[in-house]
Amino acid sequence: MKGLYIHIPFCEYICHYCDFVKRVPKNKEMIDEYLQALVKEINQYKDHFESIETIYIGGGTPSMLDQDQLVFLLSHLKDIHPVEFSIEVNPESYTKQKGEIFKKYGINRVSLGVQTFNQDLLHYLNRGHTNDQVFEVVKHLKDIGIELISVDLIYAIPKQTYEDLKYDLIMINKLDISHVSCYSLILEEKTYFYHQYMRGNFKQVDEDVEATMYKMVMDELKKQGFEHYEISNFAKDGHYSFHNLIYWTLGEYIGVGLGAHGFVDGKRTYNERALSKYLDHYLKEETTQIKEMLIQDELIFGLRKISGVNINELENKYDIKLFETYPNLQEKIDIGLVEIDKGYLKLTKQGLFLGNQVFMVFI
Repeated sequence: MKGLYIHIPFCEYICHYCDFVKRVPKNKEMIDEYLQALVKEINQYKDHFESIETIYIGGGTPSMLDQDQLVFLLSHLKDIHPVEFSIEVNPESYTKQKGEIFKKYGINRVSLGVQTFNQDLLHYLNRGHTNDQVFEVVKHLKDIGIELISVDLIYAIPKQTYEDLKYDLIMINKLDISHVSCYSLILEEKTYFYHQYMRGNFKQVDEDVEATMYKMVMDELKKQGFEHYEISNFAKDGHYSFHNLIYWTLGEYIGVGLGAHGFVDGKRTYNERALSKYLDHYLKEETTQIKEMLIQDELIFGLRKISGVNINELENKYDIKLFETYPNLQEKIDIGLVEIDKGYLKLTKQGLFLGNQVFMVFI
């Protein structure tokens, strides 16, 4: 599969934990100018349009685009016919009219930024929606025939209790959706929380508490009928994020927009992160991936999948012997973080909590 990632960097406000390339626009004209440049960049990849099977519009907040801006962008994608066409949505910037535009232009999957159903914690994260808005968005999407709905959740938020997380998972069940992405809150540089941390005003959640919360997520979502198919992702009835599976299987994807990354023809592309530079020339750098880098990426990303990595396929593809190339891997097997199951190298249940210790073997 080949994917197309499209980055919309604009937000109505900045969440306190977010380190993605983003900014609050000065005015509508700034967004319009960006979209014109974005479409020009997309058209540079016309030769790939027939082979693109997934499109993912992320951000930032793509749903903050007004109706005319959405139509302008989506109309320039009409010659691409993906199997999966996703867009990220914040509940407070969704309207029924925007939903109808999504449907008209072939979007068939929505990733909804919920994070938590606790209003106090939402305020702490600097999020602006209400629970009623979440349920209204999900209902309308289903009403217009967009059934593939994913919700983002965050756990291990300072001051979050086990009861808070339990309530979030109860609400997920009530939404009756097909996919959940659930991540622990990570302290990233260049975020509001990081600045607070440097001033001594932010304390990360204890690792044991974080692990207990992760187990709660896994256990409860399993009860609800979700399959745990990647470290942080859960799906019902095989409704995986096929676009993200491209990343996890080292497939090809084109990245367009401010700060976007791509991986095509064995080369990684990195776009400019500063808006003025992007408007001038898009691409910041392009690097050819040597064999060692590809093996490293395939193992690290592949082990994020619960199914793991097919050892024979990996060894034949790169003409290596896995345990000769990475002798320290045996130690991770011995201490119970990794196992071999039916020819697949995979994280154990314990390894899911300590994946970074395993990934360091390959770096």
